[in-house]
Amino acid sequence: MTTQFPMPGRFLEDFKVGDTYRHWPGRTITETDNIQFSLMTMNRHPMHCDSNFTAKSEFGRPLINSGLTVAIVLGLTVDDVSLNAIANLGWKDITLSAPVFPGDTLYARSEVTEVRESAKRPGQGIVTTRTEAFNQDGTVCMSFIRACLVPTRQNATELRARGAEGS
Repeated sequence: MTTQFPMPGRFLEDFKVGDTYRHWPGRTITETDNIQFSLMTMNRHPMHCDSNFTAKSEFGRPLINSGLTVAIVLGLTVDDVSLNAIANLGWKDITLSAPVFPGDTLYARSEVTEVRESAKRPGQGIVTTRTEAFNQDGTVCMSFIRACLVPTRQNATELRARGAEGS
């Protein structure tokens, strides 16, 4: 006997222009996160990994690698926006409006700005959101626009049923 679990997340028909999602919980970024990400991605800029260098900078301490900030904020949005997405189609207008430091906790909110059925892929559509990230003090530190391909509930159910046939 196969047990079917309900599919969490939103499908195309669940998104409405103007809906806003507050993504929770937040994520506190540590110095270790920053060092590991920076070295893993070959970003050896001293503003991310040299405390002596950063002590003499205008910030007086290390900055979180902006690539890590984007990745964490994107991750915060997954449960609400793209848990069922087939693919991310792109990001644009990524704005870094305030520095992020080790120990900062990031939160995010996303607003649905466009929902449309795909002209080429029946049962799927494109959802566009604008996301803002802010720190524990409420300072907005980043924003971006993202488009992703999302199935309808029916399309996802059919895809899931076909996948189960092969197991």
